[in-house]
Amino acid sequence: MISPKNATSTPGDSSPSGATAYAFRIAIVAALGGFLFGYDISIISGALIFLNTEFKLDAYQQGFAVSSAAIGCIAGPLVAVGLSDTIGRRRTLMAAALLLGVSAIGTALPQNMLQLNLFRIVGGIGVGLASVVSPMYIAEMAPARLRGRLVSVNQLAIVIGLFVASVVSYALSFSGSWRWMFASTAVPVVFWLLGLTLLPESPRWLVAEGREPEALRLLAKSEGSAQSGAAMNEIKTSIAEETGGLTELFQPGLRSALLVAVMLAILQQMTGVSILLVYAPTIFKSAGFATASDAIWQAIPLGLWNILCTAVAFWLVDRLGRRPLLLIGTTGMALGLIIMGFCFHFGWSGYPVVLVMFLCVGAYVSSLAPLAWLIMSEIFPTRIRGRAMSIAGVALWISFFLGSQIFPPLVSFFETKYGSPAGVFWLFAAVCVFAFWFSWRLVPETKGRTLEAIAASWTKATPNQNALRTPGNV
Repeated sequence: MISPKNATSTPGDSSPSGATAYAFRIAIVAALGGFLFGYDISIISGALIFLNTEFKLDAYQQGFAVSSAAIGCIAGPLVAVGLSDTIGRRRTLMAAALLLGVSAIGTALPQNMLQLNLFRIVGGIGVGLASVVSPMYIAEMAPARLRGRLVSVNQLAIVIGLFVASVVSYALSFSGSWRWMFASTAVPVVFWLLGLTLLPESPRWLVAEGREPEALRLLAKSEGSAQSGAAMNEIKTSIAEETGGLTELFQPGLRSALLVAVMLAILQQMTGVSILLVYAPTIFKSAGFATASDAIWQAIPLGLWNILCTAVAFWLVDRLGRRPLLLIGTTGMALGLIIMGFCFHFGWSGYPVVLVMFLCVGAYVSSLAPLAWLIMSEIFPTRIRGRAMSIAGVALWISFFLGSQIFPPLVSFFETKYGSPAGVFWLFAAVCVFAFWFSWRLVPETKGRTLEAIAASWTKATPNQNALRTPGNV
C-alpha cells in the first residue's frame, strides 16, 4: 500500500526492481486524472446527440456544449500555478477530483443548457488542474530511465477513459439517458480521491520546501537506494541555481523551451484529431449511421484501437525516442485527414469513414497526444515547472476551446458553400504538415536524460546541451 506515512518514514523496497514497481503504482493512481479527462470528453460526445434532440441546439450551441468545459480547463492551469507550488502536487490533484465530483452531480441535474454548461465549466477547472499537475507529478516521481513510459501512463489512462465512457454511453443510448451518462462520472471520481489519499508528495517539491529527509526517503523508493544520493544532489543543485520567477522563462535558452511547450500544446489540439474524437458519434451519424446507438457503437472499437496504439507508444517512447514518434505520427495524421476529406467530398459513407478515423486517431494517440504532455513536463527547471506547464496548459485549452467551438460552424459553412465538409479536414491536414516541420526543426530529444540535465542543457554550453538540442533550435 502506498501512503504518505510510509513514503516518508521507511525506505521500503529500494532495489531497482522495487523502485520500478513503486514508480508504476504511483503513476497509475496519478493518471486517473487523465482517465477522467478522457471519460468527460467521450461522455459529452455520446450525450450530445440526445442534447440536440431535447434542447434543439444549433451549430453554435452544439459547439459551446462541448467547448464550455474548456473555459474551465483554461482557468485550471492558472490556478495550478499557485496551488501546485504552495500546497503541493498531491493536494492539488485532490482539489481537481473534488471539482470533477461537483460537476458530475451538477451536469446530471440541469433544467436547461445554461445550468449544464456552468457545471461543465466547474468540471473543466478540475480537468485543467489535473491535465497540468498529473504529468508533472509523474515526471517528478519517475526515474529518468522510465519517465517516458510513466508519463505516457497518463495518456493511456485518457484513452481508457474514452473507451469506458463509450461503452457506458452505448449502454445508456437505448433509453436516451443522457443524465445518467453525466452522473456516471462520479464513480471514477470517488476511486481517484481514495487513491490520492495514499500517494506521497513529489520529492522535488519537498526539496524546494526544505524537507530534504522526506525527499531522500522517497527517492530511495522511486530511484533505488544506490541512485538516491546522486539524484538528491542533482535536484538540490538545480533548485539552487533557479530564481523561480516568471521572468526566468523568458531568458535566453528557457524561452526556447517555452516556445516548444506552447507550440506542442497548441498543435496537440489544432491538428484536429482530438476534435474528431469529441465529435466522433456526430461524424459517424453524418457518415450514414442512422440511429444514435449505431453511431455511438462505432466509438467502441475506435476506443479499443486508441488503447492499442497508446500501448505501442508506451512501449516505444523510451526506446525509439520522442522526436521519431512525433515525425511518424504527424505524417500519419496528415495522410488520414486528407483521405477523410476525400471520403466526404466523394460521398463515401459508412465503414470507409470509420477505417480512416482509425488511421487518424491511431497516429495521434501514439505520437502528439502523449508526447506533448510528456515533453512539456520534462524540459523545465523544478522551480518554474509549474508556471511553465500552466502557461502551456492555458495555450492547450484555449486551442481546445477554439477548435471545439468552430468545428460545427466550419462544417456548416463548407456544406453550405461547397456541398461537403471536406475542406475542414484538409485544413486540419495542413496544420499537421506544419506540426511535422516544427517537430523536425525545433523539438529536442529528451529520452533517457534526468530532468535536471534537460533543464541545464537549455542554458549551459555543455556536452549535455549538444546531446539535447537539435539543428534549428532557437
